[in-house]
Amino acid sequence: MLAALTAARAGARVTLLERNEKLGKKLYITGKGRCNVTNTADFEDFFGQVPRNPRFLQAAIRGFSHVALRDVLQQLGVPTVEERGRRVFPASQKASDVTRGLARGLAEAGVDVRLSCRALALDAAYGAISGLRLENGEALAARAVILATGGASYPATGSTGDGYTLARAVGHTVHGPLPALVPLIARDVWPAALQGLSLRNVRLAARRGGRLIFDEQGELLFTHFGISGPLALALSSQAQGDGAQTGEGAQAALWGALDVRLDTKPGLTFEQLDARLLRDFEALARKQFANALAGLLPARMAATLPQICGIPAHKPVHQITRAERQALGALLKGIPLPIAGTRALEEAVITRGGVEVRQVDPSTMMSKRVPGLYFAGELLDVDAQTGGFNLQIAFSTGVLAGQAAAAQVRRDQCDQAN
Repeated sequence: MLAALTAARAGARVTLLERNEKLGKKLYITGKGRCNVTNTADFEDFFGQVPRNPRFLQAAIRGFSHVALRDVLQQLGVPTVEERGRRVFPASQKASDVTRGLARGLAEAGVDVRLSCRALALDAAYGAISGLRLENGEALAARAVILATGGASYPATGSTGDGYTLARAVGHTVHGPLPALVPLIARDVWPAALQGLSLRNVRLAARRGGRLIFDEQGELLFTHFGISGPLALALSSQAQGDGAQTGEGAQAALWGALDVRLDTKPGLTFEQLDARLLRDFEALARKQFANALAGLLPARMAATLPQICGIPAHKPVHQITRAERQALGALLKGIPLPIAGTRALEEAVITRGGVEVRQVDPSTMMSKRVPGLYFAGELLDVDAQTGGFNLQIAFSTGVLAGQAAAAQVRRDQCDQAN
């Protein structure tokens, strides 16, 4: 929508093809229906939240930042507010207002919006874009085409990987796709016993080959298959690094080499936690071990801990040795959470992989292989953490593609006139 609006405002005659029955279907589910449109992080922090191909986005993000986006939304009648974590939402707290604002802008700019209209193939006569063909058999002529079809996550919103098929058909390399910002499957069975339990202010860390690759504090949710929540989603993207390993074997090796630890008491040092355990155990000396942890952990976590730490649940607290107590403290500061892999792509917030960015000009978003073909958003092989970063990437690359496509059309028209 923003790519089309930008191109139209720059003077191009624009048709927007939407395969769904309404615009912005995916926007409706972002930010739990509130639409976390962007993040006010500075450029350095922003690119630090992009684990894959951040350098490719320099021109797009710097050329159309969160400031510019909020200005455009304000002009479209959608004021925004900044909340915790520098996250920006529409002031109304309604994702639908963002879609309506963009739709109004499209109408005012004269964009021809065609709903329930699916593109089937690109026409690239003599190596350059000349138009495209629709699923209904219709052929459309075009001097420029912007592909902004999204990835392959949340297929119910229309993101079924159509853009990958279109890009491959004209010679582009497409990586993956793989799930990103996705829940993780645990190797051990004990997390399933805690299904539905949410832990706040805990720390999740991960090492590979001794190197720390992830270390964040926040919220973790236990599920019937493993872990979810903000920390698990963030780890799912960061752990895959800058590689795009595909195939079950590569993914199994990637996650099998990861040492994931859960710190249930990040606000306490080991010494402080040991002193706390000592005080609690002295006060509850006659109780059984399983009943002496209620003040330290949620009840369900306390009930599960004996099978993790190896201390019998029925063991009297006064019989717990100093070594056992210290081992327990060390465990609470780093419970092993071996990960078997991720949940399916259909459950991912975003898609990792996409069109190879080395085949795209980062200053225009135009294909280096097919003149007149432009890319924007999740279809590209870039992804970021949660917090509004992925939508800002979509908006910024959309604006850049819209500007460049309109400029190309003007040049072509001038050349033809001359």
